[in-house]
Amino acid sequence: MTSLSNYVIIIVIMTNRTLIKSTGVIGASTVISRVLGFVRDILIASKFGTGIYADAFWMAFRLPNTLRDMVGEGATDAAIVPILTEYRHTRTQEEYWEVARVMLNLMLTVLVALSVLGVVFAPVLVRAIAPGFLKSPEKFATTVLLTRMIFPYIIFVGMVAYSKGVLNSMNYFLSPALAPVVLNVTMIAALLFLCPVIGVKGIVAGIMAGGVFQVLLQAGPLRVRGFRLKKSFRLAHPIAKRIGKLLLPRAIGSGVYQLSVLIDTMLASLAWIVGAGGVSALQYSTRLVQLPLAVFGISLVTAALPKMSKEIASGDMVKFRHTVEFSIKTVFTVMIPAAVGLVVLSNPLVRILFQRGEFGTYSTGITSYALFFYAFGLAAYAGIKVLVSAYYSMGDTKTPVKTAAVSLIVNVVLNLLLMWPLKLGGLALATSIAAISNFIILYALLVKRVGDIGTARILSSLIRISAASAVMAGAAFWASKTLLASGSAPFFSSFAHLIGVIILSGAVYLTAAHLFKVKEVVEGWSYFRKTIVKYGYKKTDKR
Repeated sequence: MTSLSNYVIIIVIMTNRTLIKSTGVIGASTVISRVLGFVRDILIASKFGTGIYADAFWMAFRLPNTLRDMVGEGATDAAIVPILTEYRHTRTQEEYWEVARVMLNLMLTVLVALSVLGVVFAPVLVRAIAPGFLKSPEKFATTVLLTRMIFPYIIFVGMVAYSKGVLNSMNYFLSPALAPVVLNVTMIAALLFLCPVIGVKGIVAGIMAGGVFQVLLQAGPLRVRGFRLKKSFRLAHPIAKRIGKLLLPRAIGSGVYQLSVLIDTMLASLAWIVGAGGVSALQYSTRLVQLPLAVFGISLVTAALPKMSKEIASGDMVKFRHTVEFSIKTVFTVMIPAAVGLVVLSNPLVRILFQRGEFGTYSTGITSYALFFYAFGLAAYAGIKVLVSAYYSMGDTKTPVKTAAVSLIVNVVLNLLLMWPLKLGGLALATSIAAISNFIILYALLVKRVGDIGTARILSSLIRISAASAVMAGAAFWASKTLLASGSAPFFSSFAHLIGVIILSGAVYLTAAHLFKVKEVVEGWSYFRKTIVKYGYKKTDKR
């Protein structure tokens, strides 16, 4: 069976009620994790700002994160879930658990080897990805130390990713979805109680503790469902080759993206070109851009991928094209005004959320500057996720890798051109332009392959959304100057004003979008009104 057919198996087996319940569990856990992650970043910013220790930590954390995405979580989506889902429904329970144990052994072997190599060659790795740190012996030494401390974390991440694959293949989602929440809780605890005593090393201690607790959280559900470890350590199995075939394209594709992030981080370390604190500033600004992307963009893709896969499997290309068109227009409807909001509110947003403790006005300036330019690519980032899902639903993992490679080249060239005149903003702008080019290429190739997917309608919607967003920008700018001008107001007062500005801006956008006849907004409002009226009638009938 192909991986595509495995996805179809999942769709057929899961009832609508189960799917809705699972989506709710994952969605709620994601929101909680993002909120806690934001609290964590605020604490890191407060304690370390964009100084030496902040740069050292974020750089050290970058390496295991890269490997985690490529070999850990990437393996779950690309290999573990499809294969185990197939085995669960076509083989005996004994064969299922045997394959599950082989997968665990293979993953642990790879991750332990990578962890050992990372610890041993940490100085070489830091020299390669943070050449700018060589000018500061303290920053370089701290980064090497933190890298060695944090690298074994990828073993725990791999085990959690493996557990997620096994449990998801059995339609259990709660404990894997809570894993990021556990990590953020332990990191917050470490920032509050350990960092005042042992400094930046306390964050790493929190990460390692989080890894242990994440694994323990999965152990109970795995045991209840029949998982047992055996003394024999088997690696040889016919499935191993298939795992490699499924994992390799995903790892390469993820590797291209992670390489792009690494290059951005590497260039941000060149303080004499982009300014001091660039590594940390990019991290904080990226987190702000990822928030709307994670809350809405990824949720939409999660819902759209099974639908696209089902339509491809049934050969219904008309519905497939309509789903892609609808997904792109919906993404634009939300992400374009979100991007405009980030552009207009970049400085007050960073100031209110982060500026305290060691995070001063300089840190606010460079972080908001990077955020300003990152925001231009927000709609493209979300659109890419939709289009990549469309390719995956067709069983095509190669095209997204190729376009990502082209995007990487564009990003590197623009980085080298723009980092001199625009400093840190040049790196962010290069990333945004590269993302836009990747979206355009993916879209053009998809149209060539499946036929027109409503290009004229998408462009019409884009123009209307942009016009409504421009009106919103004016309102947001006026409100920010009126309500967010003071930099000395207490946090809760400033935060309340910020929320008020966001709500006001959103209301102006929805009103303008309705006037400009943005179809998705008009239909959404109509559905909302009908639902309220229907609910009101039901309440009246009960009385």
